[in-house]
Amino acid sequence: MKKVAFYTLGCKLNYSETSTIGRIFQERGFEKVEFTDTPDIYVINTCSVTDNADKKCRKIVKEAQKHSPNAFITILGCYAQLKPKEIAEIPGVDAVLGAAEKFQLVDILEGFTKKEKAEVHASPISEANTFHNSYSFGDRTRTFLKVQDGCDYSCSFCTIPLARGNSRSDTIENVVRSANEIAESDVKEIVLTGVNTGDFGLQDGKRVETFYDLVKELDKVEGIERFRISSIEPNLLKDEIIEFVSQSNRFMPHFHIPLQSGSNKILKLMRRRYQRELYADRVAKIKELMPHCCIGVDVIVGFPGETEEDFLETYNFINGLDVSYLHVFPYSERENTLAPEMPGKVTIKERNRRADMLRILSEKKKRFFYEQNTGREFTVLFEDDVKDGVMEGWTENYVRVAAKYDPVLVNELKHVRLTGINATGLMEAEETYTEVLKH
Repeated sequence: MKKVAFYTLGCKLNYSETSTIGRIFQERGFEKVEFTDTPDIYVINTCSVTDNADKKCRKIVKEAQKHSPNAFITILGCYAQLKPKEIAEIPGVDAVLGAAEKFQLVDILEGFTKKEKAEVHASPISEANTFHNSYSFGDRTRTFLKVQDGCDYSCSFCTIPLARGNSRSDTIENVVRSANEIAESDVKEIVLTGVNTGDFGLQDGKRVETFYDLVKELDKVEGIERFRISSIEPNLLKDEIIEFVSQSNRFMPHFHIPLQSGSNKILKLMRRRYQRELYADRVAKIKELMPHCCIGVDVIVGFPGETEEDFLETYNFINGLDVSYLHVFPYSERENTLAPEMPGKVTIKERNRRADMLRILSEKKKRFFYEQNTGREFTVLFEDDVKDGVMEGWTENYVRVAAKYDPVLVNELKHVRLTGINATGLMEAEETYTEVLKH
């Protein structure tokens, strides 16, 4: 029995796909092992969104060679689709698979025999037109369930449409079936994920279902206590979705909504499909119905043409929003996108300065959000990741709670009263001993 190990770079979507590919290997008789357990095969799932994709890929390949010098090393994922020939030149790489091939790698690379030159199997992205059901497995408390893939948007900074193809979705019937399968494994929480999750419902280029339809059906699934929406574009976050979540016992009061800029001028240059007024309206609607809802925000700073005045407009706009935390990204150039050709390039130093300012603002927003929740009662789902005798969990509204390790608490929902913020920035709590009603 050959041994295979996996390493995933990037987003929750990548994790769900890596886990599914891992199950394909196991079904074919391979043994899934840890990265350091001298595997015969390594599968490295790459990302193109984060900086230094090439550097990170090379580093993981080198580490793999240290642990198992004779292992067959396969690279797949977004970076593999965008730069297959470049990756094939990395010493130690034996095969590169594109978006259309990655779920067939066991058949394509049958035998996993090393050759003098790396094999490249990467079709044009137009051939990545099939939806492959995926969900992560192995974390007892939470699973990432892929419901949508690809993107039809053409943001001027983004390579995702080039790396993953056009928008396409699973069917509601299949997603519900997957949710029921996950429920049988004692997982308590499912995170719905995709490239453009709110665009769910496209099949063969036609809209046959909607994300709202999906949410309503998943709310009926027995055995799953919590659903979260990983990320959703503000123009696709409709009132009906917000209203439904506000009344649901299973969908958590937590939204992650990409903003990218608080300047309408920059949003237009980015080719985003909304203006900041719509974003502010979405936040206000959520807070009207769910005052203690957690709202996360993606922001890009230092985009070409962003002046200091534009950045301050973004800073002040976010500062005035009732949001809970930020994910901040300094703009980085991506080949085959429009943005690098735009005038008004911002220096790396300035991009980093602006990012640091927003990260400080994020910490302030998060602390204020936690303080607002102090003294209130919530339900915490505790995880099995223990450090220095401390375990952590998440409330419905995504407040991170620390507690003294107790094996009985792992993967359990407990009613607590939040008592304050500890030295590490996490919330502390006391149990209220109220029985949690199971759905």
